[in-house]
Amino acid sequence: MRVADPTLERLGHSVAVFNGYLNVDRSWREFVARTAPGADLGRAEHRGLLHRLLNSWGCRIRNPRDGEPYLFDDGVAAWWEAFGPGLPGGALRLAEDADLARLGDAYAALAAVPAGPRRAVGATAAAKAMYALRPETAMPWDAAIAAALHGGRDGAAYARHLALGRAWAAAVVSAAGVDDAAVPALLGRPAVSLPKILDEYTYVFITLRHDMTWMPADPAG
Repeated sequence: MRVADPTLERLGHSVAVFNGYLNVDRSWREFVARTAPGADLGRAEHRGLLHRLLNSWGCRIRNPRDGEPYLFDDGVAAWWEAFGPGLPGGALRLAEDADLARLGDAYAALAAVPAGPRRAVGATAAAKAMYALRPETAMPWDAAIAAALHGGRDGAAYARHLALGRAWAAAVVSAAGVDDAAVPALLGRPAVSLPKILDEYTYVFITLRHDMTWMPADPAG
């Protein structure tokens, strides 16, 4: 499936949808404030905050019961030791292909981390966690978006998703005439980053299946 490239007008529609949700950014603002100046998953407190954030976004990673090991905490701590120091950052628009490949590898490893009896962190939660850790660089997804745009949810598909986001970000920044960090505020979503704005666009038009036929055609054709 191909979704139309995001224009400022199309993004304005998806922004309005998300701004219509009650307290849409409350858990995100709390996570950012409590992990400032940035999440460090070498700290148990920050791993707990990530667990809480993911569950507030619908990931349903349960807490351990009495006597059970905290598999999510242990696994994420080991993952962070292996991948955290090398996670690329900065604006997605400026990421190199090698950066996207590293993010794809890190995402795939995180998705495989045990998160409880008989389940792993999984593809959607891993992508959301990557966004939480690198909000300017990593564009999340859900199962519907991954299947529609990339036909899979492995590390290579995630890297392709980031490459698509990189191209979209370049076009949006050019059209807006402001830098990457200023685009969300320009569109009315100042609490989040441009990759999250682009994720919300795919969510509205793929996952929620909003009709795009009423929208003006892309002026570029």
